[in-house]
Amino acid sequence: MEKQSIYGLTIEELTNWFLENGEKKFRAAQVWEWLYQKRVKDFSEMTNLSKNLITKLTDQFVINPLKQIVVQEATDGTVKYLFELPDKNMIETVLMRQEYGLSVCVTTQVGCNIGCTFCASGLLKKNRDLTAGEIVAQIMMVQHYFDERQEGERVSHVVVMGIGEPFDNYDNVMNFLHIINDAKGLAIGARHITVSTSGLANKIKEFADNGLQVNLAISLHAPNNEIRTSIMRINRSFPIEKLMAAVDEYLEKTNRRITFEYIMLNQVNDRPEHAQQLADLLKDKKKLTYVNLIPYNPVSEHDQYSRSPKADVLKFYDVLKKNGINCVIRKEHGTDIDAACGQLRSKQMKKEKATTK
Repeated sequence: MEKQSIYGLTIEELTNWFLENGEKKFRAAQVWEWLYQKRVKDFSEMTNLSKNLITKLTDQFVINPLKQIVVQEATDGTVKYLFELPDKNMIETVLMRQEYGLSVCVTTQVGCNIGCTFCASGLLKKNRDLTAGEIVAQIMMVQHYFDERQEGERVSHVVVMGIGEPFDNYDNVMNFLHIINDAKGLAIGARHITVSTSGLANKIKEFADNGLQVNLAISLHAPNNEIRTSIMRINRSFPIEKLMAAVDEYLEKTNRRITFEYIMLNQVNDRPEHAQQLADLLKDKKKLTYVNLIPYNPVSEHDQYSRSPKADVLKFYDVLKKNGINCVIRKEHGTDIDAACGQLRSKQMKKEKATTK
């Protein structure tokens, strides 16, 4: 049986473990500081703990459950990592350099069952959920990467937009958010964290009650049910009417802005009439919504789609703006290192299959 990663424990859970094992409560705070402020990689480096306590921790936990397989750095500073999990499954994590700091995009599942027909990360069906510790470890691996360079850079922003549907792994994702947000740990501000969902309406309602002021993004990608169902299987379970009802409830409870992600697919969802339908869909909530127009990353397995021409994207953008919808055309990152989520993993798996023949 694999040992649990200590990264997966919230400060409350870690404190309870110490009390249940006959240790003083303050020891949990010491270990927390070693993990997230001093960022040690081995329990033996925790020099203010007794040898007996270090043995207890070592017997019960590992610190980092991930193994680095591939690192690719793009000309724009984007870094893409391929990590191996203890069960030999592989996941991707991406570091993006933004004007406001270092932003990490984390993965929450091995594979994905949502079934978006344009997406590279969904090429493999869901194998399992990641534990909270495996999600936190992605942040720590990236931070260690910069610590080793001794450049003083710190991960300041997190987007939960990697492989998988975060709300299909809700409890582990919520624990992850509490761990990285803790003021005495990594202290990544809630407003610097964004969770993206493909539209699990029931979980959006639950998320509205969690108390964390974390940002919410919704992968919409279509202005009507006909198009959305054709490109996103999830729309059969949560059609736009159900999704928007959940959005309304979220906005009423939190008064926090929602970002709608919209991938521009040539001749599929990028016509001016589609932009008008989107504007009509969001008109009663435009004060608290924001549309992110995303250039499509071509995926060889999904050759039925192509990127919308820049002129069409600008026409779409203009229609939204004329209707008073806040929107932006997303800046691309890492275009020279297969930036689309799931591409690096897919290439590695193809390479492995080729070498085993």
